[in-house]
Amino acid sequence: MGIAEIWNLIAVQPMINVLIVLSHYLFNNFGLAIIALTIVVNGLMLTLTLKQVRATKAMQALQPKLAALQKKYVKDKERLAKEQMRLYKESGISPAGCLVPMLIQMPVWIALYYSIRDLLPLAPEGLLKLSQRLYSWHLVYSMVPLSDKFLWLNLAEPSFLLAILVGGTMWAQQKMVTPSTNDPKQQTQNTMMLWMMPLMFSFICLSVPGGLSLFWVVSSVIRIGIQYFVTGWGGLIPATAGKQVSKDRRYKKQIAR
Repeated sequence: MGIAEIWNLIAVQPMINVLIVLSHYLFNNFGLAIIALTIVVNGLMLTLTLKQVRATKAMQALQPKLAALQKKYVKDKERLAKEQMRLYKESGISPAGCLVPMLIQMPVWIALYYSIRDLLPLAPEGLLKLSQRLYSWHLVYSMVPLSDKFLWLNLAEPSFLLAILVGGTMWAQQKMVTPSTNDPKQQTQNTMMLWMMPLMFSFICLSVPGGLSLFWVVSSVIRIGIQYFVTGWGGLIPATAGKQVSKDRRYKKQIAR
């Protein structure tokens, strides 16, 4: 059995059948099934997500210290790397910890992409391929084919509206954790990080089924709620920007001594 067959067996086929069952219990609505699946996935990952949010918050608090180290050891890259690792270790932070939930979700995204493609085939021949991935449950067979309509959207085709919503919600989520700074170099880096991921995902949404985009929108909304619970509105309402800049200046003076 090849890798593709194993992947279909352990990921794509179960997700296809779960989505069909969810659609049955959610008024035969495939869009609601995707939303329900999104809630379940994010619920299972809640502990990891909370760790990521707290790690991101801690990394945000370290930004002025990291900027000061970069300025102090600008000509000594080896010493800079050692000092940064020492700072991470003293603070109990792993930079890679901020990426773990996203890396874990990537197999879910891939499986969902193939599941939607197979469940909502654009050609009649796709139904034959789908029949080979259905479990032998009467409920499953009675639900096929599923409707691709959700509100005014076609979940089988790319959606410009959902692409905008994906970018907007990801931007809002990223903005909540973007620190305020008076350092022009840091401001440039923050701006690049703030726009890079939302624009990239918006572009991807223009070439994938709208069902996957719906998953990303709901995921981002959930994560905005979790982020608000842990850190508040953060950079969306930068009321403490002046205080943060003052702290940055005090720390830079301290480390320069």
